[in-house]
Amino acid sequence: MAAGSLKRRQSKRSNSKPSIVMPSRPSHQSFLAHRTTALLLFISLIFFAVLVSGISLNVLRRSPKYEVQSPMIYSIEVVNEFPHDPRAFTQGLVYVENDTLFESTGLYGQSSVRKVALSTGKTEVLHKMDDSYFGEGLTLLGERLFQVTWLKKTGFIYDQDNLNEVKEFTHQMNDGWGLATDGKILYGSDGTSTLYQIDPETFIVTNKWVVSYQGDEVHNLNELEFINGEVWANVWMTDCIARISVRDGGVLGWVLLPTLRRKLLQEGKRIDVLNGIAWDSGKNRLFVTGKLWPKLYEIKVQPSNEHYGDEKIKQLCLREPITF
Repeated sequence: MAAGSLKRRQSKRSNSKPSIVMPSRPSHQSFLAHRTTALLLFISLIFFAVLVSGISLNVLRRSPKYEVQSPMIYSIEVVNEFPHDPRAFTQGLVYVENDTLFESTGLYGQSSVRKVALSTGKTEVLHKMDDSYFGEGLTLLGERLFQVTWLKKTGFIYDQDNLNEVKEFTHQMNDGWGLATDGKILYGSDGTSTLYQIDPETFIVTNKWVVSYQGDEVHNLNELEFINGEVWANVWMTDCIARISVRDGGVLGWVLLPTLRRKLLQEGKRIDVLNGIAWDSGKNRLFVTGKLWPKLYEIKVQPSNEHYGDEKIKQLCLREPITF
């Protein structure tokens, strides 16, 4: 410390005791005035804090991290058309390597599992099911094909090479409609709004979600496919595919495909509804078809240029639950 500073500090000390002046007691009116001023100041500070917090929260809500995104609406572009057996009541569709598909077909007395050549639509291997079963969803896990059946809790496992039946199993869904896999577990649908996660060894349901869109349940979930971390589901009796989050069952987007069915009808084809999704993960190719459709389509999905409000999407893609 500099000497000058030390001297100045020492000069402030005095050996003499300072005289103490007692403050006069404030009047009652003065006390009330001070109290009122302090209260108003406190209220002003609270209001300012709330205002700042509200502004900050709105800024956060508008920021990309916190923004609530509406489900995307997608249209399609047809890349290729392939022949498809017009007698196949398609219930499940799976792409495997070397331009080969596996397909599950329905109807009593006509149900089957078949190996199909993509380019020609010809059936290369066919396993006809017992007439008491109505074939439904199909998926490939490892070297085994898994299939469920309509109105039953019975499913079958097949060898992918020769389609010989390896095992029969019982699942815990209310019914058998769709199947898909991420390579480790199975995802299943039973025609309700529930998406199931199933252990492929025990067939116990390990998790399930109610699939919803803007607060409404998406009923009639049908054929399934696992694509890039999402489950894609045909909604029965619509031209819509729902892209579903496997974290909470929310709809991430809608793929609208009405042009495919309309074109076939305009050509005079006698067809049933859209059903069948297959994904070629190696070449990022997406295939769709329908029940009794004479064609199978390779499509590209792109954000729609047309504006669809929530009510319009609900009208196109949501249906009331159906019981059998």
